Amino acid sequence: MEYSEIKYVKNPVSRIFYGTASEPFMSGGDGTELFDAVYAMGINAFDTARVYQGAEKSLGSWIEKRGIRDKVVILSKCGHPTPLGRKRVNEKAMRKDFETSSRYLRTDYIDIYLLHRDNPEVDAGEVVEIFNAMHAEGKIGAFGGSNWTHERIMQANEYAYKHDLIPFTVSSPNFGLADQVRDPWGGGCVTISGPANKEAREWYRKTDMPVIAYSSLGHGFFSGRLKSSCPDEARKLLSKEAVKGYVCPENFERLRRCEELAEEKNCTVPQIAMAWIYGQKLNTFAVVSSSSAERMKENIQALEIRLTEEELRRLDLEA
Repeated sequence: MEYSEIKYVKNPVSRIFYGTASEPFMSGGDGTELFDAVYAMGINAFDTARVYQGAEKSLGSWIEKRGIRDKVVILSKCGHPTPLGRKRVNEKAMRKDFETSSRYLRTDYIDIYLLHRDNPEVDAGEVVEIFNAMHAEGKIGAFGGSNWTHERIMQANEYAYKHDLIPFTVSSPNFGLADQVRDPWGGGCVTISGPANKEAREWYRKTDMPVIAYSSLGHGFFSGRLKSSCPDEARKLLSKEAVKGYVCPENFERLRRCEELAEEKNCTVPQIAMAWIYGQKLNTFAVVSSSSAERMKENIQALEIRLTEEELRRLDLEA
């Protein structure tokens, strides 16, 4: 496992975050076996959110049972809109979500805390002030946005620098080889994948801001179950969100090229897709959910695969 530093996070952070937006975690079930397995593989970072139903309870129970709070990195998120779409980017909602999350996670401190969505009608400086207050109170370490555009992050950080405050130091957009052609969940999902988002990726390269990439395998599109030769199987094998967000001819061509390269290199499709992410010269941490310890082991092995510039370009239809 590879690790890197994220400013304001005490522990080194594994390059793979284990995602909890899946079962048995979301139903609040016992995830001990899976958590134990991925932790034994070297993954010490866990991605969860207030809106992931029972996931925080499942994760918090395991961490407390194992007595490893000081050894793991918890990322959680606040401020997700209500089911009816009411935006919740405000201090009352952020603090309420934190108190609930900390209770379920059985900790008084969250290492990385993100706003799950943005509300452009709220001044970015207001959000910076709220996060700085929570940091000063010892409640959170690093903070930033999930599904925030790089332009909005720039606004937030310009305010922070002008007022001698801590800026956003982490961001969690959608990022992976699959181009997110439609918003899978609604409510303002932000992607930096695909040809339309080169400017955003260049900004992340220049700033070296940590990118915690969600849906890094296209929400199952590059899981290896779906074959490029059987596009009609997508609705059977993928969730409705994955179908909405990633099913398009261009992504099936990316999948076909992944399959070819995987066969050539004697590895798997998800390993090639993961290797593509880490070949982009961004400061990337990938969020990966898996119900199989063996599949997670393969994802970790992808960190060792080095793709040439030509291979990287070809996979993304640039050559």
